[in-house]
Amino acid sequence: MARNKKFPVKKRLARAARSTRRAPVWVMSKTKGKIRTSIRRRHWRRSRIKP
Repeated sequence: MARNKKFPVKKRLARAARSTRRAPVWVMSKTKGKIRTSIRRRHWRRSRIKP
């Protein structure tokens, strides 16, 4: 990845970085621990982001 990124690419990467957070605690407590991971969770190496 280039050091100097174009703005649309940087925006996409930032959005992807925000969306890979864990599921909120209130969701886990509401579902009694059945939902532990976020649906949008993504591993940096296993799955790629569309360019």
